[in-house]
Amino acid sequence: MTKQTVLNQLYRGIIVSCQALPGEPLHGRGMMAAMAQAAKEGGAVGIRANGVEDIAAIRRQVALPVIGIVKAEYPGSPVYITPTEAEVEALLQAGAEIIALDATARPRPQGQSLEELFLPLRQRYPGQLFMADCATLEEARRAQALGFDLVGTTLCGYTQDTLGTPIPSLPLLEAMTRELSVPVIAEGGIWEREQLRQVFAYPVHAAVIGTAITRPREITRRFVEAAGAQEGQYGA
Repeated sequence: MTKQTVLNQLYRGIIVSCQALPGEPLHGRGMMAAMAQAAKEGGAVGIRANGVEDIAAIRRQVALPVIGIVKAEYPGSPVYITPTEAEVEALLQAGAEIIALDATARPRPQGQSLEELFLPLRQRYPGQLFMADCATLEEARRAQALGFDLVGTTLCGYTQDTLGTPIPSLPLLEAMTRELSVPVIAEGGIWEREQLRQVFAYPVHAAVIGTAITRPREITRRFVEAAGAQEGQYGA
């Protein structure tokens, strides 16, 4: 698919994040491929997935654009979403239509700057779509200037500077869609349909929903917490 074809397919639609980490009940490429199939049948226009094995399985199962990431931890850096060139190259081999990277201002592995990582990749792969996972408007501005094709609100609320920010952050979406010319992807904290309606009141390109759809353990826990703790025994 061309870049424009992918962007057209995603426009004003729901991208479902199909991810399960080791130790979670649904972890495994077969599970994620089945989850992606269910998302497609429900009307999703794209999938966000973690890891080359999951991405390969999902791409075999469904004909939807994939936003690919690789989560990897490196000493001395909080950046873990596609942090280095090694993860980018793996995602290119996996065939991810969009590759998402942490584009925050936080220290990166080996002291590398975002510019040092991304600019050679941008030059080397002009036909590849790259998405910047951001936490602030300034980070999104910087990502656009560097040549990212899309920017997302993915990391708002998860960096030191944005901890405690209510998500989805409507003020951030308003500012990003007003100031930027590249497509803006709303991602993070969308649990309710009313929140989604609020998000789509802005000219966002698409919205990513993950936990609220694809993590039944967390969904169940949320309902259990809403029910309240019940002490004692029935009939006591």
